[in-house]
Amino acid sequence: MKRLLLIVCLFLWTGAGLFAQQDENEGNEKIRDKMNEYIQRRLNLTPAEAEKFSPVFLRYFREWRQTLQESRGEPLLTRQQRIVDLRLRYRDEFKTIIGEKRSAEVFDHQERFIQEVRRLRQERLQDQGLRPRRFRALIE
Repeated sequence: MKRLLLIVCLFLWTGAGLFAQQDENEGNEKIRDKMNEYIQRRLNLTPAEAEKFSPVFLRYFREWRQTLQESRGEPLLTRQQRIVDLRLRYRDEFKTIIGEKRSAEVFDHQERFIQEVRRLRQERLQDQGLRPRRFRALIE
C-alpha cells in the first residue's frame, strides 16, 4: 500500500511540474503577444506592415528568449554582446518592412515594455505585501 501511495505521489509531483511549465509557456506567449501589440501601436504600423512585422518579431522574440536562457552563466558583457548581435541581425529584417528609423525604435519600445511589466509586477507584489524574489534571499 505504501508503495502504491509513493508511486501515485511521484506521478502527481512530476505532473505538477509539467503543468507549471505549460502555465509558464502560456504566460510567456501572452507577454510576447502583448509586447508585439504594444510595439506595433507605438510604431503606428499600418495593417499591411503589421502583417509582415509580426512573424519576424515573433521569431526575434523566440531567439531573444533563447539567447537569454543560453547565456545565463556567462559574464554580463558576453551576454550583452550576444543580444546586440541578435538585434543587429533583426534590425536589418525590420528595416525592410518598416524603414530604418522605426526599425531602430523596436528595441527601445521592447525595453520600455519590459520596464513597465517589471514596474507593474513590483506594484502588485507590494500590494500583496510580498517582496520580489531576487531581494527575498538577501533580506532573509
